[in-house]
Amino acid sequence: MSTMNPYEKSSAIADAVAQSADHAIRATQRTANDALDTVAGVVQDVRHEVAPALNRATEHVTDFAQHGLDVVRDGSRRIRLQAQHASEATVNYIRHEPVKAVLIAAATGAVLMALVSLIARSRHHG
Repeated sequence: MSTMNPYEKSSAIADAVAQSADHAIRATQRTANDALDTVAGVVQDVRHEVAPALNRATEHVTDFAQHGLDVVRDGSRRIRLQAQHASEATVNYIRHEPVKAVLIAAATGAVLMALVSLIARSRHHG
């Protein structure tokens, strides 16, 4: 058995420590890689599970938006038809009752002018 001098002992200890550190680093790297692989697998599994739910939610939102557009379009069409009917009814009334229509228009104009005069006076005095 040979005896080592203090320098050789410290060098051997440093080599042993370096080798242990190297083994620890490699083991840590393997553990980290395994953990990353596990996380990647879980993320992939979650993605596969969540994707159909997201697709269904997107379809529901699209259907709901389309339904809203249909309702607005239908309401707009009904209002347009009602305005058209009112216009036709007014034209027919004027055609069949021209004197009454002119008297109603004159009376409406007089009432509006009276209201405008009252409002103008109240602003001028206020």
